[in-house]
Amino acid sequence: MTDSTVDKAALAAGAHFNKLAPAEAERLAMLAEECGEVIQVIGKILRHGYDSYHPVNPRVTNRGLLVKELRDVNAVLQAMGRSELADYSVQDCLGVWERKLQYTHHQGERPE
Repeated sequence: MTDSTVDKAALAAGAHFNKLAPAEAERLAMLAEECGEVIQVIGKILRHGYDSYHPVNPRVTNRGLLVKELRDVNAVLQAMGRSELADYSVQDCLGVWERKLQYTHHQGERPE
């Protein structure tokens, strides 16, 4: 079987064509859900600001919601880092940020 073909016998036996284990698929679903929640909070912050809050719960600001959702994303990434993303490291992200700075307009000093 090549990557471009589907093993029909494996599919008939219940294997999925993407070759993900159920635990891998579940972690990806969890990551997608948490990333969606981060995007939702970012939208609220862009519309209403970091310090705005929902009237039902004024103790939790949009900033607090963003921190919570980012922690949830990080928790899923940590779990994935112990398995399918073993080469993922938070420390590696520092270099990525430095590279991204060269394309920003409002982030302060940019590397040369």
